[in-house]
Amino acid sequence: MRVEKDDITRYKMRELKRDITRIFLVIAASIIMAINIKSFVRAGNLIPGGFTGVSLLIMEVAKKYFDISLSYAVINLLLNSVPVIISFKVIGKKFTIYSCIMILTSSLLTDILPVYPITYDVLLISIFGGIVNGTAISMCLFADATSGGTDFIAIFLSEKFGVDAWNYILIANAIVLLVAGGLFGWDKALYSIIFQFTSTEVLHVCYKRYKRNTLFIITNSPEEVVKIIYRYTGHGATNIAGIGTHENKPRTLIYSVVSSDQVKKVISKVKEVDESVFVNVVKTEQLDGNFYVKPND
Repeated sequence: MRVEKDDITRYKMRELKRDITRIFLVIAASIIMAINIKSFVRAGNLIPGGFTGVSLLIMEVAKKYFDISLSYAVINLLLNSVPVIISFKVIGKKFTIYSCIMILTSSLLTDILPVYPITYDVLLISIFGGIVNGTAISMCLFADATSGGTDFIAIFLSEKFGVDAWNYILIANAIVLLVAGGLFGWDKALYSIIFQFTSTEVLHVCYKRYKRNTLFIITNSPEEVVKIIYRYTGHGATNIAGIGTHENKPRTLIYSVVSSDQVKKVISKVKEVDESVFVNVVKTEQLDGNFYVKPND
């Protein structure tokens, strides 16, 4: 009974530590996102795509054609209201709550913080602003949250259909930029595409949850290796009997597909039980069938 209470206490402490880390990452990402909008995006008059871009586009249209100054926070919160409801019901409750913290904090800070341009070189703004934007979004995703808007849609598509949806989101953002180009000039729209492309590439590099890798593992300890794969990824594996031609001895080839962010962990743990293990990691472009993805909470 005492052991069970200690286990429960340790579990609660781990969850508390995880929640504190998530809040820290979300708040930090909110600040970075807001500073990026005021220091890079506004200085270059860019439309960065997503609901952020739509919000800025609505503000520009209201200012230019109706001489009305609208609040970024109000527009962004209204646009995110429907995706938030869908996310709460479909993706996860805590996931949505942390995402709402991000959306609310970044929106309010964008209205409050003063504009402080770092440079007026639009190309530099497009590249480095995109890097900063992608970094902020990645921080949210590491915290099992999102910056809102199209990120909700991308995560929903990735979990529902098992596809890497960020490139599709890039296409949708390009459509928004075409509208902006028709209204306010094509030079800023084209620079905005560079901004969004850079941001998306940063996401691809930093966040790998929805990417897949195939593992081919040759080992003398197949039972232990299979247990490690299941323990740290939740995935099964297939054992294939073979002959090692160098020593002409029986060997086992283990085949398994895991998420890209799990590869290093699996390999390090496998080497602990078999120092002579041979691992081939192959990028998986397409996968059909039942593939376990840890659900958002």
